[in-house]
Amino acid sequence: MHLPFSNRRRTGETVGNYTPQCLERDPSQTFCFRVSCTLPKSLVAESGVFKGRHFDRSVLLLCVRWYLAYGLSLRNLEEMMAERGISVDHATIHRWIMRCSPELLEQLNRCRRAVTRTWHMDETYIKVRGCWMYLYRAVDSNGDTVEVWFSEKRNLAAAKRFLRKALMRHGWPERIVIDGSQTNRKAILSCDPADRLGERSRRKLKPIPIRQSAYLDNRIEQDHRAVKRRVRPMLEFKAMASARVILSGIEMVHVMRKGQAKYACRSQLSPAEQFNVLAA
Repeated sequence: MHLPFSNRRRTGETVGNYTPQCLERDPSQTFCFRVSCTLPKSLVAESGVFKGRHFDRSVLLLCVRWYLAYGLSLRNLEEMMAERGISVDHATIHRWIMRCSPELLEQLNRCRRAVTRTWHMDETYIKVRGCWMYLYRAVDSNGDTVEVWFSEKRNLAAAKRFLRKALMRHGWPERIVIDGSQTNRKAILSCDPADRLGERSRRKLKPIPIRQSAYLDNRIEQDHRAVKRRVRPMLEFKAMASARVILSGIEMVHVMRKGQAKYACRSQLSPAEQFNVLAA
């Protein structure tokens, strides 16, 4: 079909391996071209997270990975793509991130290797629309990420929800190290050993031992830096929903750098290669 002028593609906006047949230079813009082309029927077969996208998947994945991994803003990515002859709006990149990050994280969680039985649990502060929110995190004795949960409040209910999520995914730990937080201590003590986790494992579970010290929890305090370093250039988030998606994507890249995926342990893949494997 022949596309009208409002839908004509710009330079670099290829779909799959398709290249426009005719490019007409627009003298009023530096990186913009008018395109008259016929789209191949193979575009209809595109499915999944890339269905309906007007850009090549390599461009989409590159923007998503760069934003989650490095201290770049959406407008920085817009300029970087323009230097490569690809005209894409920063709002479009934001939609890609909101759409792709949960899908890739779900794929990564399916192939993560097991963590150790000693956990370090803590929370850090993230500002959303001028208010402080709380990112609950846990790492094991090797520094590998156990679980992450972003909450509006720092209370017993939030700590219990985070701990329940970690227990359901990784099983019962031998010990949990926390700082001086009494809320986290109460959340751990309130865990019922006779829940369905004990029935599934067919063994009697004992209460989780707690080691509480402000100095022994430095392992997770240092691990907070990777997230805080990436969030700092963003100044602050504007909505809770977008903050939760972007923070989960940042944690996903952090997990890739640690090599927690099973296929990364065997073949020593880089984070970029792991990203492409998940997208495949």
